[in-house]
Amino acid sequence: MSTARDTYPIDISGVKRDLALFEVKPGLRIAVLNILGDTELVEAAGKALAAKLAALEYDLLVTAEAKSIPLAHAVAVHAGKRYIVLRKSYKPYMGRTIEAETLSITTGKPQTLYLDEKDVALVRGRRVVLIDDVISTGSTLQGMRLVLSKAEAIVVAEAAILTEGERSQWENIVALGHLPLFTE
Repeated sequence: MSTARDTYPIDISGVKRDLALFEVKPGLRIAVLNILGDTELVEAAGKALAAKLAALEYDLLVTAEAKSIPLAHAVAVHAGKRYIVLRKSYKPYMGRTIEAETLSITTGKPQTLYLDEKDVALVRGRRVVLIDDVISTGSTLQGMRLVLSKAEAIVVAEAAILTEGERSQWENIVALGHLPLFTE
């Protein structure tokens, strides 16, 4: 049985979506963007972000798993760059990782990001752009920055499809749009 939800419309490079609003705590709802499987939106966003980043000198894109992986791939294809994924769980084949802990806004619990041993040499001393689907609190960005600082990478920009919340705190983010918070 389906229940109707309020929605918020977005337009990303001509691709329109109505994002469902979900209550995250009493009196506060957010518009949820889930790009997994939405190849049309991911492709449009990847192309647009690659164009916005074209004037920057950078070597690699870095994202955290999982929802922003398709976006990082699309940006990388359009920009002609490689991308690296920071993992959220450790696997033995990852070897000696570099890691940092942050607080997940999604779960409300601490989350650790891991840079695979095979990727450490790829980022060391390189200019990187951090990519995320939506930046809400910045906690994932903070975790990515910590890992990359430990790996001696140089973060030159941070990018997302959308930012969310107080617009002024995201002025330095390369983004394609902004989502308000919905309070009652």
